[in-house]
Amino acid sequence: MDKIIPNDPVAGLIDIPLPAAISLLPTTWTSRLAIALLTLGVIAAIWCFARRWYENRYRRAALAELDRILHAPNAGAASTADALAVLVRRTALAIFPREMIAPLAGPAWLTFLDHSYGGHEFSDGVGRALAVSPYAPLFVTEDVTPLADLVRRWIRTHHA
Repeated sequence: MDKIIPNDPVAGLIDIPLPAAISLLPTTWTSRLAIALLTLGVIAAIWCFARRWYENRYRRAALAELDRILHAPNAGAASTADALAVLVRRTALAIFPREMIAPLAGPAWLTFLDHSYGGHEFSDGVGRALAVSPYAPLFVTEDVTPLADLVRRWIRTHHA
C-alpha cells in the first residue's frame, strides 16, 4: 500500500539574511594613528626593558655570588670579608674601565665606592673593612652582616 506523504512544511521557509561582516580595522585615521602609536610604545617599552635587563646581568651575577659567600659553610668573618672585598672589586671591574679601577687602593678605593654609591658608608663606616681586609684580617669583627648589607646595597644601586 502506498502511503501519501503530506507536503513538507519547512520547505517553504526563507532564510533570514545575515548582516555583513564587521571589519576589525578601525575606520577613522585617528584611531589607526592611536593604534600605531600604542604599538610603537609597547615595542619601545619591551626594547628598553630587555636592554636594561641585559645591561644589569652583572648585578644579578654579583648578587648571586654574594648570597653564595654569605651561605658558605664554615666561613669565618675574615674569609667572608676577604670574599666581599674581592666581589666588590670584580663587580666594579665589570662596569667601570679597568684603567680607572685597577690602580685604586685604600682610601682612594673607598672614596670611589662612596662616589659611585652616593653615600659615605665606605669611607666613614663599616665599608672601611673592604680596604684592609685582604691585608689585615684581624681588623674585621665577627659580625659581617652590616658589611654584607652595604655591599648588597652598593651592587644594587651604584651608578657609572
